[in-house]
Amino acid sequence: MKKNVRARVKISGRVQAVCYRMETRHTAEGFGVTGWVRNKADGSVEAVFEGDEESVNSIIEWCRQGPSNALVRNIDIQWEDYVDEFKRFEITY
Repeated sequence: MKKNVRARVKISGRVQAVCYRMETRHTAEGFGVTGWVRNKADGSVEAVFEGDEESVNSIIEWCRQGPSNALVRNIDIQWEDYVDEFKRFEITY
């Protein structure tokens, strides 16, 4: 049986103005992960991912590289309780 998990991720580096949010949404949808992604005022990107453990780990691994124009310098992951809060993956503002 697959275990469902939730992760809050903060990605730092050159991650704004490089289609990071759009590509994250597209990739998360491909993995069947729900949640959201948004830009932060400090220049980072924050995301919440919910789904089965393997899929959430896969999108987190993708975030370490991001889209081709991104330059990820750091990724901070906080594991939270899974709450089945989302129906799809969205870009929020």
